[in-house]
Amino acid sequence: MKMKKILSILLAVTLAGSLAACSGENALPDTGENTTPQTSATLPVASEPADESTEATATEPSSAPETAEPEAGGTLVAYFSWSGNTQQLAGIIQQETGGTLFEITPAQPYTEDYDTLLDQAQQEQQDNARPALATQVENWEAYDVVFVGYPDWWSDAPMLIYSFLESYDWTGKTLIPFCTSGGSGFGRSLSGIESSAPGATILEGLHVLGSNVDGAAGEVAAWIDGLNLS
Repeated sequence: MKMKKILSILLAVTLAGSLAACSGENALPDTGENTTPQTSATLPVASEPADESTEATATEPSSAPETAEPEAGGTLVAYFSWSGNTQQLAGIIQQETGGTLFEITPAQPYTEDYDTLLDQAQQEQQDNARPALATQVENWEAYDVVFVGYPDWWSDAPMLIYSFLESYDWTGKTLIPFCTSGGSGFGRSLSGIESSAPGATILEGLHVLGSNVDGAAGEVAAWIDGLNLS
């Protein structure tokens, strides 16, 4: 019995030593590092741009292109056109003079119906109205010569033209009227222009029938040449 007890004790000691040895092989030191085993898979990396020139770089904000200002002594070709005839004539004058085009536009557009327009134009004349303008000439002081064009309405300029004339100082400027119509010419508009643009030197104007505007280039050139503007 004593021998069996001794053998049992020896066997127990031997087994305990074997378990301790196995436990020591798998123990990991506590270094504060992540003990999770890394795999062979790599994390995706942001790729470099193929062309270095495409990389974003800090740049100064680009400024808007500056509009060239007219030089002193310039020529302005201002016009109001309802049907397009006066606009076309203004374009011919601009080409001949090299001036700057400016469209006189009402804040409240006129009707596109001809019969209604006749009534509206007549009412404006009776009221001596001054319709509001949608735009203003920039650098007005830079222009010495101003052509002013309009269609004839009821033997007068549209009241919008007088709104335009009375919006500026005409002192020392040369004003040259031009007009299109179905046959009535300037009517009484020349006297209205004179009273609405005090201080201006008014030169001989040009009237062209609306039906003749297409072939008016030669007439325009002769008229401008006769003004002796240069």
